[in-house]
Amino acid sequence: MKKLRKASSIVLCLTLSAALLAACGSPKEEGGSSTSGTASTEGVKKEGFPIVDKPLTLKVMSQDAGVADWNTMPVLQEMEKLSGIKLEYQLSPIDSFETKKNLVFASGDLPDMFYAADLKPAEQVTYGSQGILIPLEKYIDEGYAPNIKKILDEHPDVRKSFTTPDGHMYALPFIDTAAVWYRGPMWYNGEFLKALNVEEPKTTEELYTYLKRVKEEDPNGNGQPDEIPLTSVKLDDLRMFFFGFWGMYNEGIYADKDGKVHYPYQEEGYKGYLTFMNRLWKEDLLDHETFSQTGDQKKAKGESNKLALFNDYHPYFTLGGEPSTDHPLMTPVKSEIADSPVYGKHPGMSARGTFAITSSNPSPEATMRWIDYLYSYEGATLFNQGPEGVLWKFKDKENRVKEWLPVPGGGDREEYRGKITPNYGILTPGINDPDVAKGLRTEFDEWIDQQNQEKLVPIGKAPFPNVYLTNEEQSEATALLSDLDTYVKQMEAKFVTGQEPMENWDKYITQIKKMGSDRIVELYQGAYDRWNTGK
Repeated sequence: MKKLRKASSIVLCLTLSAALLAACGSPKEEGGSSTSGTASTEGVKKEGFPIVDKPLTLKVMSQDAGVADWNTMPVLQEMEKLSGIKLEYQLSPIDSFETKKNLVFASGDLPDMFYAADLKPAEQVTYGSQGILIPLEKYIDEGYAPNIKKILDEHPDVRKSFTTPDGHMYALPFIDTAAVWYRGPMWYNGEFLKALNVEEPKTTEELYTYLKRVKEEDPNGNGQPDEIPLTSVKLDDLRMFFFGFWGMYNEGIYADKDGKVHYPYQEEGYKGYLTFMNRLWKEDLLDHETFSQTGDQKKAKGESNKLALFNDYHPYFTLGGEPSTDHPLMTPVKSEIADSPVYGKHPGMSARGTFAITSSNPSPEATMRWIDYLYSYEGATLFNQGPEGVLWKFKDKENRVKEWLPVPGGGDREEYRGKITPNYGILTPGINDPDVAKGLRTEFDEWIDQQNQEKLVPIGKAPFPNVYLTNEEQSEATALLSDLDTYVKQMEAKFVTGQEPMENWDKYITQIKKMGSDRIVELYQGAYDRWNTGK
């Protein structure tokens, strides 16, 4: 869990484009400090704070990282004072939130809003069309969400990607238009590269050669053959990154540069990926505990300095120690597939809805004003870093430059942050505004940006927009993918470990086509074409 919490903050350490920054508006424009405003529907102001003339209580359902009581969090207490809106919390642990959310939808006993809701496109379409989730665009366009409206106007793809086939927006995303990582990347153990005097591999063959040398030449120098060239947890952590070596942008549906939709598990590139991984397995270059170990077990191997190549959000999360520039981000390598490598880049927004308002809500206007604050500089600062004077203070307020304060009582700053704000360990609504971290970024943060720009951005492409299927299409796709996903994951493990010989590839392809893989491509090609034409 600690790693998850830390990883959640990585998103907020990336840089947002200047266009998005311009879209956020000034404090006066977004109502950050004004207390007088224009009165509107039912005593809800379109500008300024408090948002409501009379106290309002709203029920909110969210995921909870379990670090602190939300009722006593300084960020939420500050927001209540600012807005005049009191929240009653219906919280569920992260691991059981999905089940709880489904039960709430089924029971009809709804909260007034969902926060950090992880609303899948199918849920938005289904519960929106049923009237359980209400359309948000009316309130956005009528002036109750000026920050969100500016962002949508500056970035029409965001609006387009969260507008369902019936023309409504039922959920809001987390927006970060300059994000690079769609999943955590791969990292080399820099000590091993140095010990073997090796430059980063550029091709799959060079990668194989390097991993073989790791196995045979004792780069950790302890005289034991204990090095693990490549490790994984069920291949889930490396699959998407490695797919790029064979020209595939995503471990799910993706569209190529010509707009053609692909289901990767029936591509020629996937055969190349399986063949390579089986080769590594046979020669004991891929950890034979890959399909049985936990993330913590993998981490223990890293802390024992046994790993040469691994996945994580940052290398020190696995290897231990402090942030360091000694362990380079892996450069994707070229394979026998033409136009490789590629990199499935972050699409600039969350793939699922992070916020929604239900039909039970007594004041959607006030709720939109409340959530809109999180899409401003002031709101992003408050919910990401807490109130001024706790973990940070302004060094130069006019230019929005901050500096860290000592952590109260000592200890880890990130863990303390989890005690003061709900935005910890979960994907929440809002923006990544680069000004929020101005003055707080470290040399390590700058190095990460430089590694991304050199190695990933030039070959990056967002795999697939946030498209919506119709209710009928979604029902068909869900049923097909339920069986396909189970089958392809089982067969992946069998092909990689040699339980299923690669000679049976054609038989495998015949089977997944029988199970509807071509129909999946057809359904998503139609949705992608509709998205592309704005229909």
